[in-house]
Amino acid sequence: VALLETGQNSAAWLGAIMGGLALDGIDKLTFISSPLIKHFGTWIEQLVAESTGKLGKGILPVDGTLPEKAENYSDDRVFIYLKIKGEDDYDKATDRLEKAGYPVVRITLDSTYDLGGEIFRWEMATIIAGHILKINPFDQPDVESAKIRASEMVAKYQDTGKLPVLPITLESEGLKIYSSDQSYTLENLLSIFLDPLLITEDINQTKRYLAIQAFLKPAKQNHSLLDRLRLKIQSQYGVAVTIGFGPRFLHSTGQLHKGDNGQGLFLQLLADMPEDCAIPDDPKKEGSSISFGILKTSQALGDRQALIDAGRNVMTIDLGSDINKGIKKLIELIR
Repeated sequence: VALLETGQNSAAWLGAIMGGLALDGIDKLTFISSPLIKHFGTWIEQLVAESTGKLGKGILPVDGTLPEKAENYSDDRVFIYLKIKGEDDYDKATDRLEKAGYPVVRITLDSTYDLGGEIFRWEMATIIAGHILKINPFDQPDVESAKIRASEMVAKYQDTGKLPVLPITLESEGLKIYSSDQSYTLENLLSIFLDPLLITEDINQTKRYLAIQAFLKPAKQNHSLLDRLRLKIQSQYGVAVTIGFGPRFLHSTGQLHKGDNGQGLFLQLLADMPEDCAIPDDPKKEGSSISFGILKTSQALGDRQALIDAGRNVMTIDLGSDINKGIKKLIELIR
C-alpha cells in the first residue's frame, strides 16, 4: 500500500509501482475516483495506454467503474484511489480491497485546483514506468495502423459509394455477428469467442482481458447497459473488462490493444445511425462525399482490420436499430 503526497519524488514512486508491478503480471491499473474528479481517470487512461502499450508490453487502465467486492477482482489488479479531501465515498470499499491483499495507491488532493500538478505527476510516472518496461513512451506506432486502415475504407467509399461488406457469420434475433469462429446459435458463438478468457495459464506473465469497443452514442442508458454486460462477463470469466466508446478510444487504449502481448479479446459493437450529418469536402463550398456515419463506420472497420492484422481475436456485432434490446440479449446469453 502506498500513500502518495506532493513532493517526496512521488512521481518516481508512482512510476516505479506501475512498472514494477506490471513486470510481475499485475498490469490492470484500476481507478477508483471520488465523484468530483470521476472523469480525470479518462485522461490518465489515454496517457498510460497510449504510452506503455507497445513492443509486446503494456499497462491496461480500467476506468469508469465503481469499486466492487474484493472477490470480484482477479489478482492482476492494482488500484489507484484518487480523491478530493473530504470526499470519503469509497474509503471503506478501498479499505476492504487493501485488507484483501490488493496493491492500493492512495492519492488525496486538497481541491480540484491541484489537478494541474496531478497531470504532471502522472506524466512523469508514465515515463518512469516506460523506462522500467524498457519501452519508448513517446511514440504510438499502432495508432497509425488504425488510421491507415480507416483511410482506406473512406477512399473505397468515395470511389465506389459503398463500404467493404463483411461476411455475416450468423444473424439471429436482430443481431448480425461477424467472427472467425463458427456456430449455429448465437449463445454458442459468443461462448466460443469468450472461452479463451478461461485459460488459467498466464501469457508472458500477464492475464487476459476483454475490451468492449462500443461504436455507439455514449448516452447514459447505453453506458448503464454496457456496464451490466461488463459486470456479467467479469463475474463469469474472472478477468478485467473495459468499455470504450468509439472512435474516442482509438487514440487512447487503441495503441495498447494492438501493441501489448496480445492477451486481449475485442468485442466490437455497431448499430444503425438514425440521424446522420454530411461532412463538407470543402468548408468554403457546398457538396459532400461522406457523412459522419460513414466516417465512424470506416473507423470501426479500420480498427477491426488493424486488430486482426496484429493477430487479435475480434468479434463484431451489429445491434441494428434497437441498441437496448441487443445489449440486453448479450447480457442474457452470458452464462
